[in-house]
Amino acid sequence: MLACALIPLVLCAASALTEDQKIEKLIQTVAEMKDAVFIRNGAEHTPAQAAQHMRNKWEHAKDQVKTAEEFIDKLASKSSASGKPYLIRFKDGREVESGTFLREQLKKLNA
Repeated sequence: MLACALIPLVLCAASALTEDQKIEKLIQTVAEMKDAVFIRNGAEHTPAQAAQHMRNKWEHAKDQVKTAEEFIDKLASKSSASGKPYLIRFKDGREVESGTFLREQLKKLNA
């Protein structure tokens, strides 16, 4: 009886993502976006290019970034060169800051 009660806890622990896995999922989400344009310092980029840029920044700053929240705040929201926020333009013309979009995605991952 006790073993049956513990099974959900084991399954829950097994399905919990590490912070690195959450960051990988966020980058993957960006890479797989359809019909979106990423704007960095006024220049347009494909989702694949944006994801690669985020991955490169993460690789260079892994020792300074321990959580998915820190990844979003420190690396994936704005240009470290200009301080300008990264934008995502969707097919319908709507634009959203990448930090806002990624925080929404992180909430889904944590749910």
